[in-house]
Amino acid sequence: MKVKKILLLAGDFVEDYEIMVPFQALQAVGHTVHAVCPDKKAGESVATAIHDFEGQQTYSEKRGHNFALNASFDAVKPEDYDALVIPGGRAPEYLRMNDKVLAIVRHFALADKPIAAICHGAQLLAGAKVLEGRLCSAYPACRAEVELAGGRYAEVAIDAAVTDRNLVTAPAWPAHPAWIGQFLAVLGTRIE
Repeated sequence: MKVKKILLLAGDFVEDYEIMVPFQALQAVGHTVHAVCPDKKAGESVATAIHDFEGQQTYSEKRGHNFALNASFDAVKPEDYDALVIPGGRAPEYLRMNDKVLAIVRHFALADKPIAAICHGAQLLAGAKVLEGRLCSAYPACRAEVELAGGRYAEVAIDAAVTDRNLVTAPAWPAHPAWIGQFLAVLGTRIE
């Protein structure tokens, strides 16, 4: 297996499972993952939020863990990375206002490098204007952003994911097995 160097974009109140699980799972199969956040350095942390589905009209939100970043945002050169992971939570709503973050996302999209986005991560894809004509799943409340950005919203089960060429998306953390599995396939990762 060829080890891939993967960039993971984080921000305060990123969804807890949606950052921790892919960060750990991708490393567990041998890939290198650099988790970064604008205005923060390696060794600093972001606060996470836990989103749960408890029967209300939308998810509930609770304070999660502190997630330690292992790389510095200012040092990121997207051309040095093979793939991108965009977790959900509240972080994408404000990360999409950062020009450098948008340029990073556009680099991966224009270079046809693998991108995995989950839940509210679609807001960052929409903000970077990389969804035109693309099939994209997201948390159902983000359907408007996907469609306004010219994407085709994939209405799939909460535990399902969808792949459109290099783009792997899912509605929320219950889809981790499908989402991470499809992303590994796009990366060319074979587990024997």
